[in-house]
Amino acid sequence: MLGDNEVMATVAVKNLSAGRKFYEGKLGFKVVHTEGDQAVTLKSGKSQLLVYQSQFTGTNKATAATWMVKDVESLVKELKAKGVAFEHYNMPGVALKGDVHIVGPHKNAWFKDPDGNILALVE
Repeated sequence: MLGDNEVMATVAVKNLSAGRKFYEGKLGFKVVHTEGDQAVTLKSGKSQLLVYQSQFTGTNKATAATWMVKDVESLVKELKAKGVAFEHYNMPGVALKGDVHIVGPHKNAWFKDPDGNILALVE
């Protein structure tokens, strides 16, 4: 069934041009394919991220996409230098060190794209 197939994360944006500036310029993704002014497929490691134009952007109040990374703290510093702002959440049993949430050995950081989509980094 579906477990034998690849999956692609999808993120809706109001304005594809502005979305591309964020995902390509600030986050460093490379274009794989475009579908006119409606969508762009971006390379993310061995997977892909589809960013598409939609009137329903920003309505998801949960994490839309998560990247597994080797060093959350270094990546947070790098993204902050590019103007990315990080979210701070109060959660039981979670310590906040700068912009990084720490739960035991796990480190997490959340940020939003310009349309309010919540994106996560997990170490």
